[in-house]
Order: sequence, then structure tokens, then C-alpha cells
Amino acid sequence: MTSLRLRRSLFGAVLAATGLAGLSAQAAEELNLYSSRHYQTDEALYENFTKQTGIRINRIEGKGDALIERLKSEGANSPADVFLTVDAGRIWRAEEAGLFAVTKSETLDKRIPANLRDPDGQWFGFSTRARVIFYNPKLVAEPPQRYEDLADPKYKDLVCIRSSSNIYNLSLLGSLIENDGEAAAEKWAKGVVANFARDPKGGDTDQIRAVAAGECGISIGNTYYFVRLLKSEKEKDKAVVANVKMVWPNQADRGVHVNVSAGGVLKNAPNKAAAVKFLEYLSSDAAQGYLANGNNEYPVVTGILENPQLQSLGQPKIDTVNVSVYGDNQPLAQKVFDRAGWK
Repeated sequence: MTSLRLRRSLFGAVLAATGLAGLSAQAAEELNLYSSRHYQTDEALYENFTKQTGIRINRIEGKGDALIERLKSEGANSPADVFLTVDAGRIWRAEEAGLFAVTKSETLDKRIPANLRDPDGQWFGFSTRARVIFYNPKLVAEPPQRYEDLADPKYKDLVCIRSSSNIYNLSLLGSLIENDGEAAAEKWAKGVVANFARDPKGGDTDQIRAVAAGECGISIGNTYYFVRLLKSEKEKDKAVVANVKMVWPNQADRGVHVNVSAGGVLKNAPNKAAAVKFLEYLSSDAAQGYLANGNNEYPVVTGILENPQLQSLGQPKIDTVNVSVYGDNQPLAQKVFDRAGWK
């Protein structure tokens, strides 16, 4: 667990990870947060919560799956109150491990759209990101307009994409299984593999850079990665933006695939009241603004977005399938990827 970092929000004091175990006995005016959101801009988000409520946040950061394993290992002795992570497919893993309590909150039910939260109230989405298509107009005259088009033979040797184990791709395939059925999803995966320009490697930004450089003609990636490039003052990033165009997929039918950053109150939380307050705070206008402007994510509450670069991408039609199905379909999605030969 050497990658895990413990911080105390507001005070900025670094505590030893072994010291967190004793926090469960501390006063209710503290909150112990396990988070795989690794964005520095979240600091302001947490500080504002403390200013509003007086509740101090003690935070452990790490990769989502590592934190899930830690919570499982700690069991009933865990000091953690809230788990935050990215992607509905990953929060499903925590749900499957039985880590969450059911949270009943009129505020959360009112503020967060039903398709962006667990139907049983175990977790809630607080920001979204869309998975869109990027292409190089010098190489692709007629870009794909649907995710399904990525399997069209006319795009042979043009597609760069991440590995099949990547949670974003697992969730995308989970949505395709939900919308198109298993057989069609497997046919799609095999078609995309046949169109690979190279074996899968790298992250979303790497795929966008590869498209701009002409290493491939088409890729997919999350919107906030592209907005980071739009905001960058670096000449190499400006060159990438100049050589890449973006498509909102499936606008003529179900809409673009979106995913969430999400969190829930843990079943062994020693500070459950503070945990619910924190989740409700994340749905507030102020917190939604931090999420939209700090990490270029879409707020789940309408009317909050004040990010010019993100707004410049337009207002797409969004697939309204409940994001919980990405997790429900994840085991099958991995099997489909394996059968398709998607590395």
C-alpha cells in the first residue's frame, strides 16, 4: 500500500497511514474519507466543506481497487466513513464487496438524477464525463457517428484505443451490452479489434496524442482529458488540439455514453451523520461548481456549469440508462473482450 497517501484537508498536515486506525474513536466533527480521486483541485472542495460545517476531513488517497481491498481487509474495524471513486464500474466492485450502507436522503434523491445513482441508495454520482470519439481529419474524411461505427471495416488500421482491462472501456462495453445485446456487442468488439492500428496501450490522453500525430486516425476518450488539452498553454498541446476533431457519438439515437465519479457511506462508518452531510454537500451548487471548474467534469445538477472550455464542446444528447448497469454487466463485458481477442 505504499502508493496510498494520507492527508488532512484544510490543515494540510500529513499523518502516518498507521495512525488513521485510531480515528474511529474521535469526535463526530471529523470525517474519514477514502478517495481514488487524485485531482489536486479537489483540495478546495474539501476545504469549503470544513468551512461550512466545521467537520474536518482526514483523507487517504490511492487507486480505487487498492482502496477497496484495504476496506475489505479492515472490515468492521475500518475507520473510513465515505468511499469516493471514479467510474460506475469500479464503485460497483465496492458494492459487490458489501462495503456500503444504504443512505436515505431527500436532498440526494432530489438533487441527483435517478440514472446517476444506485437504485438501492448505496452510492451516488456527483459528476459525469462523456466518452467521445476523436479523429484526425487528414486521415478520416467521414468520421464515425456512433460507437457501433468503430467496427466498420472502412476504418481498418485506423483505431487506437486502451486495453480491455481499462475500467472506462469495460463500462462502455457494458453499456453496449445493455443497449444492443451480448451478441451485437461481441460482434462490435471483434470488429474494433480488426480495425486496430496498433495493440492497445497508454491512457486516454495518449490516444488523443496518437490521433493528432497520425499514428492512427480514430480513438475514444473522456471529455475532461480533451478539455485539459484545450486549456493548456503548452505549444505541444495546442498542436494536438489543432489536429484533432471530436464527435458526440449516437446523437441520432440513444445519446453519448456518460460515466460518473461517485461515492457512498460505508457500512462500518463511525461518523455516519457527518458522512451523509458530506455526500449532501457534494450535491450542493458550490461543490458542483468546484467539480465542473476544477477537473473539467460535468456537474450532475443542471444550471451549474461555468467552464468555458467544457461549454465550448456543446450540449449533447446523453444516454439515460442507469449507470449501475455498467457494473452489473462488467463480468460479461470482460468475457466478451476476451472472446474478441481485445488485449
